[in-house]
Amino acid sequence: MAHTYTLMADSGSTKTNWVLFSGDQRPVERLSTSGINPFYQNQEAIVSILEGLDLQGKVPREVFFYGAGCVGEAQLKSVEGALGHFFPAAKIEVASDLLAAARSLCGHQSGIAAILGTGSNSCYYNGQVIVENVSPLGFILGDEGSGAVLGRKLVGDVLKKQLPEAVCMAFYEQYQMDGLAIIENVYRQPFPNRFLAQFTPFLLKHIEEPSVRQLVKRSFVAFYERNIRHYPKALQLPIHFTGSVAWHFRSVLALAAEETGFQMGKVVPDPMDGLMRYHSDQH
Repeated sequence: MAHTYTLMADSGSTKTNWVLFSGDQRPVERLSTSGINPFYQNQEAIVSILEGLDLQGKVPREVFFYGAGCVGEAQLKSVEGALGHFFPAAKIEVASDLLAAARSLCGHQSGIAAILGTGSNSCYYNGQVIVENVSPLGFILGDEGSGAVLGRKLVGDVLKKQLPEAVCMAFYEQYQMDGLAIIENVYRQPFPNRFLAQFTPFLLKHIEEPSVRQLVKRSFVAFYERNIRHYPKALQLPIHFTGSVAWHFRSVLALAAEETGFQMGKVVPDPMDGLMRYHSDQH
């Protein structure tokens, strides 16, 4: 019997994870490409990224693409058009990375789902659709707890000498860039959010330093206070998380939850396994 395949993408601003799987949830291919975000990239740029996707001749019957920036009609059409160029016979569904998080973390149950990766986001989900979403506003106006904001706070504190001298010296030694190079990348180069998020491993490496731990925890407290507190039943429901920042800093995230009176639920590094379960249940 011929196999039927489903192609799933979980895309952030930095990286897109792809899984091709069969009806029994068995991954056949796992690949990664650059991040796809239609707010920052046009259809031509997205097509260029998709050209690097090698499925070894296997043709998916369905393509589910969940991504950052996939929220407005123009953005959805841009991604749908690019995918349709490569998979003209497939059923294609494009949705936000936030819906991916909700479906992965909550399945068909109601709950609060959150993303902490390069950016941050959250929602109240009723088991079928997202009912409420506090706008994350991006790393300049919001995105509390995200890699981009943690990186922004770190480089700001290093450049203004707000952290202990040993931490600042370790930063300059590790990254070999001065203030002018940092300012150039933040204000004049594309994807400043990606640039800033790259510094989160430094925070993780020095997390036992009290000033670094406090920087991270304060940003997570702000995430809970400025986002999660707005949802109905937020104090009664567990808050579920996905994303690399949530996963690697989960112990500090739990401390921030305790400080703000919230209950932390499950934390997973990415939503892919939960999404495969969700879509397999749909058939």
